[in-house]
Amino acid sequence: MCRCRNVTIKARITPKMKRRSLTTVREESPQKAYVSDVTIYVMVTTTAVLSYMNSLNGDFVHDDIPAIVTNGDVIGTNSLKQLFLDDYWGMPMADVNSHKSYRPLTTLSFRLNHALAGLRPWWWHACNVALHAACCALVARACVTIARLQRPFAALAALLFAVHPVHTEAVAGVVGRADVLACIFFLSSLLVYHRPPSNKKCVWLSVVLGALSMLAKETGIMIFILNLAFDFYRCWPFVKRSICSLKIEKKCTGLSLRTIKVVVSLALLVCLRLALLQGTWPSFSPQDNPAAFHPSFFVRLMTFCYLAAFNWWLLLCPWTLSHDWQMGSVPLITSGWDPRNLLTCAAFGALLVLCYRFIADLEVQKHTPAVIGVLLMVLPFVPASNLLVTVGFVIAERVLYIPSVGSVIITAYGVQLMWCSKPGTKVYLAIGLAVLAASGVARTHRRNAEWRDRATLLRADLVTLPQNAKLHYNLANFLRETEQQDSAIKHYKEALRLWPSYASAHNNIGTLVSGMDNAEHHFLQAIKFNKYHVNAHYNLGKLYKKSGRMQQAVTMLEKCIWLQPRFVQAHVELLSLKTENEKQKILMRLVDLEPSNWEHYVLYGDWLRSRGLPAPAAKYYLEATRLSFRYRGAERNVRADLITFRYTALMYRSLGQKSRTLQLLTRWHTWRRGWPSAAAAHMYLRDWRLKMELEGRAQLYSKAVSPTKSTKCFDHTQLAVGSKEERIPQKEEKNKTVDTKSAIKISSDKKDSDNRSCGTKKRNLSVSSQIKTTHNKSEIGLKDKKCTLHRKDKKKNNGVIPNIGAPLAEHILMKTY
Repeated sequence: MCRCRNVTIKARITPKMKRRSLTTVREESPQKAYVSDVTIYVMVTTTAVLSYMNSLNGDFVHDDIPAIVTNGDVIGTNSLKQLFLDDYWGMPMADVNSHKSYRPLTTLSFRLNHALAGLRPWWWHACNVALHAACCALVARACVTIARLQRPFAALAALLFAVHPVHTEAVAGVVGRADVLACIFFLSSLLVYHRPPSNKKCVWLSVVLGALSMLAKETGIMIFILNLAFDFYRCWPFVKRSICSLKIEKKCTGLSLRTIKVVVSLALLVCLRLALLQGTWPSFSPQDNPAAFHPSFFVRLMTFCYLAAFNWWLLLCPWTLSHDWQMGSVPLITSGWDPRNLLTCAAFGALLVLCYRFIADLEVQKHTPAVIGVLLMVLPFVPASNLLVTVGFVIAERVLYIPSVGSVIITAYGVQLMWCSKPGTKVYLAIGLAVLAASGVARTHRRNAEWRDRATLLRADLVTLPQNAKLHYNLANFLRETEQQDSAIKHYKEALRLWPSYASAHNNIGTLVSGMDNAEHHFLQAIKFNKYHVNAHYNLGKLYKKSGRMQQAVTMLEKCIWLQPRFVQAHVELLSLKTENEKQKILMRLVDLEPSNWEHYVLYGDWLRSRGLPAPAAKYYLEATRLSFRYRGAERNVRADLITFRYTALMYRSLGQKSRTLQLLTRWHTWRRGWPSAAAAHMYLRDWRLKMELEGRAQLYSKAVSPTKSTKCFDHTQLAVGSKEERIPQKEEKNKTVDTKSAIKISSDKKDSDNRSCGTKKRNLSVSSQIKTTHNKSEIGLKDKKCTLHRKDKKKNNGVIPNIGAPLAEHILMKTY
């Protein structure tokens, strides 16, 4: 008690130091609230699915190709362990050329997609749409429980989020799944951390969800700062009383403990993320982010501030959209009199007014929706603002996926205030909201159609940003891939006109122009503007090799390998330019770089065979065969299994290992034909082997008469063992050579058979024809068979052995080689 001028003032009793409960909204019965929430969730998810329904027929475009189609971590050519060591684009994090974007959770979702549906785009887009619908439901939940909006206006915010056109890059583009997944875990962490019955488990669960958001995309790490900021905002009245009393009570430890847990977790995650950089930062070029490389600090500052303001403008008016904003799309602001600075001043002025209003509102906390809206709009955008680290883009619409949650909450809260304070404007507000939602659906639907395929997207964005050199370059790449070389050269030249120092455009146009001098000029220009351009060095080395300048070719290819040690094509090209003693080192390096590539094992086996080492060569050939069987589903256009099988079989034959050759044939046919057991394949091989023996005998007989090679195939009737005219007396001729008459007779019979032959070319001996022949009754069963073209269709057997129309060697071994 204290007295002053006869006025008694009682000391105010400080309540328990705990988080202040969120601003209450109109209470409803639990059952009615549950029904309302379910209705909102169904409505917003249905709207989200319908808005992006036309994106399901899209193809893999833009960044989807390097991140999915050609990414070994996604299609399964790399191990699961390697997935956690690579960046988002499939390059090892330790590589100096790595993008350093570590998102293993998103890559795992891609790998699961590929395991379930292969590379069929429809399923990938359907998964993205489903994740977007789930994210819309979480937005509605956050608006009700965290922002404390009234349920109709929470539904409005979720609907605006579902149809926002700026989300098309994140949803219609498969690679944008990283932002959608990060948003799902971001909002889940926010909801768990600020649950009314808070406990220790909620805090740690929120930390885990935040870590998962960071593993989906790096911007997810900002959820830790957002949780702390909003927690401090809610507890500020109690913190203020503790500061004024200069006494920290025991009940004040709740906020402190939560803060310590979150800060320690954040520090550990940041250290882990920095360790994954492997000691190097991502390297970008001026064409990726021109402002970051400008020497003037004021130019960088004004440009970065304008880019932030322009991103917020896209959240308000998403009309000008493009998947690529690099290289001339947004010119640098080099003067303070640039009119674009007005937009910067307006955006940051509005932000300062909001911040001042929040500081004034800390005590009473009447505008919680606006506070959480601004936090959600600003904090997740900080990593992409070039304030913390330099990013590799100018503007990227998909990074606005999480900040758009804050923008729709602020919009819905403003509508709620006007709806409640000015009842006369309800009609106009309803009409305006209907027009806004309809325009969002229409713009989203149109933008989804532009994301249908690569050509449509590039041509549509060129209409929006004709001054973008990168778009001309990408369109030229597409035209080159579709064999439209004249149009490709035209767009390459346009890209060079807009950006004369575009090294990649010089390199690519050098591969299309006619004349070695023109090509060499463009390759040299590419190296001039970018001395670390690997492809330019490689192409120039191949050009020198083709023109006979071997020493210069070796220099360029070695420089290419120095720039990128894992460049396999450079090693292969250098292989033919090195001496025999130096080839082994290159071959070992190739096997080490791509241990699952059967072609490298075949090359190594060829080199060992040429050096007179058949046993080690057979070992590498057999490994190539094993790899070709294992990865046959991922092979390109060549028949890898046939190539490697032939090399292995020929090497076994040269070593005299005929039993292993037959065993290899049996195993190969068992796998190739899909027969349930090796016995069936062995029976088929035995039948085929006997046919090859007869053909081999016929070739031996023909060589005894005429050493010249025949181009005609034999009629199998002349090989009949029981023919009187062709049979040699067994008793008299057993140990003698063939006399002149029999030789003449065989020659005449051969000529007659040539006249009756089908005219196909004679085949070389197969692997099985080298197996020692056995004279048994099986020859008699085959004596009446004719060649392939003369054979008549016969009835199928009992179904144990498939009825093959021709000998296997004729189909595979002989025709292939």
